[in-house]
Amino acid sequence: MKKANILLIATLFAMAGCSGGKQAADDLITVDVTANYPEKELVLQDIMDVEYVPLETTDEFVTKGVVKAIGKDILLVTNQNDGNIFVFDRKTGKGLKKINRMGQGGEEYSFATYIALDEDKGEMFVADYGTKKILVYDLSGNFKRSFKYADTSHYDDLFNYDKDHLISYKKYWTPKESEQACHILISKQDGSIAREIQIPSKEMETPVVTKDEFVIAPEFHLTFPNHTDWSLVNTSSDTIYRYFPDGNIKPLIARTPSIHAMETKVFLFPTVITDRYYFMRTMKKEVDFKTFKGFPSTDLVYDKQENALFQYTLCNADYSNKQQVSLGLNFNGIVNQEIATCQSLEAADLIEANDKGQLKGRLKEIAAGLDEEANAVIMLVKYKQE
Repeated sequence: MKKANILLIATLFAMAGCSGGKQAADDLITVDVTANYPEKELVLQDIMDVEYVPLETTDEFVTKGVVKAIGKDILLVTNQNDGNIFVFDRKTGKGLKKINRMGQGGEEYSFATYIALDEDKGEMFVADYGTKKILVYDLSGNFKRSFKYADTSHYDDLFNYDKDHLISYKKYWTPKESEQACHILISKQDGSIAREIQIPSKEMETPVVTKDEFVIAPEFHLTFPNHTDWSLVNTSSDTIYRYFPDGNIKPLIARTPSIHAMETKVFLFPTVITDRYYFMRTMKKEVDFKTFKGFPSTDLVYDKQENALFQYTLCNADYSNKQQVSLGLNFNGIVNQEIATCQSLEAADLIEANDKGQLKGRLKEIAAGLDEEANAVIMLVKYKQE
């Protein structure tokens, strides 16, 4: 059995360039992204708490169930490209409000790329990638204010950070400008950058593949909320960092071999971090241009108790047929310090599974009341409460 290499960090790291705080000393997990690790099967409910929200279906509330933000009391859900933002009650799944401010006006968005929710203030922050602007609305859809992205940058990922700030990743398209790329804390009031958090790196490396006139970009994220803090990624760095509310930063996971030494690049991203398990995913920078399929990935988990790395499968105990759950990278700003990830379960699939006798408990009860035209059931995967 391969063991994870544990390196003791004995020195403090002084953040270069942008301000960000000091690194605390701690153990660093090292992952060989080229190794073959033994397999491990885990049960979701042994690690996380699970909550199901059946979204109400009416003539007004018809949605594909793309969850954009999760609060204590509400969910924000979209159809991805028609401009509709649906507000659902998290406890009951009842539709509360349908909002659509898509347009070309100063108070409108052309596309809701990311949505960050500040439930305490009753505000949602819609990041419009096309216009490089963040627009702020109340939960009835009334416009409140807007602000532009900083300089020539683009923002990737957008999360509610604290009562005064959002967190995002500021990126640039040109290699020269990319030296300025970093994670940022953004003022909710006027969009000014309150703090820049720089991850040291060498020359720029990304999973984006270019060939002739083709540019193929997989979905990947650089900002990951943990239960009590944040994991920050720069694809040009061999180290994933942990960022704490007090501004301190420390190494969390180091990958080997170095991304800069690999002929075919393999990237590493965290997905969910718990007290015992560090879930992550590799992504190989490789595309078949005949089929346009690519970016093969491997799901890995580091078990702190066993001090070992594994390839894993994660099964939902509410299914009798070992239905697998993904802790992958396919989320926007939905996760937070309570929610690790979520998944939309299609009504037709649940009905079929229930007819086959494959469902149990609360999920079986919900499926029994669905028809095939119903909206999705949202499965919230939550960190276990101590």
